[in-house]
Amino acid sequence: MIRLSVLCTFLLMSLQSFSQKDTTITVKILGGLQFDLPRLAVQPNTRLTIILDNHDDMAHNMVITKPNARLKVVEEAMKLGDKGATMDYVPNSPLIIANTKIIEPGRIDTITFTLEKEGIYPYVCTYPGHGFVMYGAIYATNKALPPLEKDINVPEAQRQKTTNVVMNHAGHHAVQTPPSPHPFPVKYPLLYRTFMPDCGPAAIAVAFNETESYCFDAGKCYLRYAWSGGFVDNSEQWKGNGSKLTKVVGEVYWRDKTGFPFRIANVKNIPTVDFKGYQLNKRLPTFKYLLDKVEVTETIRLSADGRTLIRDFTFKNNKQKLYFLVNTDDDIVYQSKSGKFNNGVLSIPANVQRLSISMKK
Repeated sequence: MIRLSVLCTFLLMSLQSFSQKDTTITVKILGGLQFDLPRLAVQPNTRLTIILDNHDDMAHNMVITKPNARLKVVEEAMKLGDKGATMDYVPNSPLIIANTKIIEPGRIDTITFTLEKEGIYPYVCTYPGHGFVMYGAIYATNKALPPLEKDINVPEAQRQKTTNVVMNHAGHHAVQTPPSPHPFPVKYPLLYRTFMPDCGPAAIAVAFNETESYCFDAGKCYLRYAWSGGFVDNSEQWKGNGSKLTKVVGEVYWRDKTGFPFRIANVKNIPTVDFKGYQLNKRLPTFKYLLDKVEVTETIRLSADGRTLIRDFTFKNNKQKLYFLVNTDDDIVYQSKSGKFNNGVLSIPANVQRLSISMKK
């Protein structure tokens, strides 16, 4: 009887091993925060190997999640804060099935995992700012997939690729309205990490709404410029795989001319800066950076009437006097409850922990 039980167990394991399928798929990362394959299809109980090949100019990863868990994992990754880089921006979550490491441009990483049950398994890049745009779906099924243009499990930009031309009622080809320059349904506030004009390579573009936007230089740790009339058009930059710049939609009404606004100890001493990342609160970023050894956070808000930018700063370990410089030759009205600007310079006493500066156009 024992021998029969052992034999049955052996046969069952053999059948399971025989029925399991091995599949290897290469997925390329392209410019424009997108995977070249918006979805994959395998049979249930497939042992799948994905070779992730980064053809973009930015670092990315790939995280496979359980069904309906993509947004939850993205939100958990965003909460990692300063720990994110050391964890490849992958949270410790039971919702994650497998993940690659963060891979730099031109690099490859490989993951292998098994999808035992039928279902739709999302894959997503959880690098900060990417997860709401850069994703796809693995279908573990023996059934036919829905038409790509109707598949809500892939980004809207991928669905639009199949519907650039439509038929009108007369049966003739008609040109459809050009697709949105955004690869997903727009919800404000909105943030892009992209290559902006008149900024270093670590630009962060933020839109408060349909008309008011700004560009923050994460490499230099300061606000570069602000504009009205729209947000950005990334289409040419994405087509060029990073070789072209994102276009500003609208008109720049303010541009920093100080080179860097903060000074420490005296008005000529430009501090060393070190960007420490950002966190989102109600979809708006709070930037973190060091001025020498002073820990700074900066949150940029828009007034209710849409005419004033408000820059809120916090300081930690601020033991010396600070100075904040502004342009003296523009039409912006600068104000702060911490004092008055004298020839474009605001003096900030040592040990100050909070500061707000308004910029009214």
